[in-house]
Amino acid sequence: MAEVEIGGTKRGRSAYSFDDIALVPTRRTRNTENVSTNWKIDAYDFSFPIIAAPMDSVVSPEIAINYGKLGGLAVLDLEGLWTRYEDPKAEFKKIANSKIDNSVELLQKIYSAPIKPELIKARIKEIKSAGVIAAAALSPNSVVKHSKAVVEAGVDIFVIRGTTVSAEHVSTGEEPLNLKEFIYQLDVPVIVGGCASHQAALHLMKTGAAGVLVGFGGGAAHTSADVLGVRVPMATAVADVAAARREYLDESGGRYVHVIADGSVGKSGDISKAIAMGADAVMIGSALARSTTAPGGGKHWGSEAVHKDLPRGQVVELGVAGTLEQILFGPSINAQGSLNLVGALKKAMATTGYSDLKELQRIEVVVNNTKI
Repeated sequence: MAEVEIGGTKRGRSAYSFDDIALVPTRRTRNTENVSTNWKIDAYDFSFPIIAAPMDSVVSPEIAINYGKLGGLAVLDLEGLWTRYEDPKAEFKKIANSKIDNSVELLQKIYSAPIKPELIKARIKEIKSAGVIAAAALSPNSVVKHSKAVVEAGVDIFVIRGTTVSAEHVSTGEEPLNLKEFIYQLDVPVIVGGCASHQAALHLMKTGAAGVLVGFGGGAAHTSADVLGVRVPMATAVADVAAARREYLDESGGRYVHVIADGSVGKSGDISKAIAMGADAVMIGSALARSTTAPGGGKHWGSEAVHKDLPRGQVVELGVAGTLEQILFGPSINAQGSLNLVGALKKAMATTGYSDLKELQRIEVVVNNTKI
């Protein structure tokens, strides 16, 4: 992609968000009954490629179980309230009743309670005992300390998720996590991220990860762009990482790494756009935080908001849109793209003539003229 001059000697690429692109229909259309949204990573099959993000306002052990029974994958945050408190109902209530203006200070206080390894094990075992796939997440800084409890509990999919995760972290303090060595020693698939560039993604793929998260997570609840100045529009980021996947596929002799769009996927149309740019699946938070059974009760926040020194997120008021089943499968009672996410993906595929997710990755897209 051609660079543009910003000023002086500084140049940069043009980049595009999901709002900047649109899908182009082909000469063929299909019935929605003739399309498949099935997605498989490692040995695990799912009915749809929408992962519930590891955020306390989105996923509880109960939600993870229900989501799994509906055919999807939900990831529990192992640094959240569920591993700090035996029964966190009171803490959730405090957050639900808080004013947005002082919510970050409240979160910092509530999340100052220590993580208990015994609760890590208990939560994972609770999910597994229900007969669904147990996926759980830690930030890179907590992996060394808590991974033993995670593995002993029998987690099925291990997620290492941070604002930005690199394969080469430089530190003058404690020994940083060696991702390649850590993943090699595990017998379970690992999804790692986020990243937003071709080179960073390629390095993460070389660690042996089964999947790579693209983006910085947090979505509607994070303020990394304001606090750090870090942001890459997601359409470009996903396309760049998908290109890295193709390069690594050839380089590794056929090893396929899944690309998962994590962030800026707030509407059903964003899901089909993410896949069109090369994603295999998406990880969403805000859309699911609106369910009637969401732990946050219509409020939404991420782990970035609880940092003790530099919060990069906040509590946002989203309200309630419908049941979990209604958000995923409908029926929808509005035209905003917040309900019937799976149905909308199927309709997009049928309208554009594609029968499965891999085919949809090859669709033609156009860029809004305002960005050219």
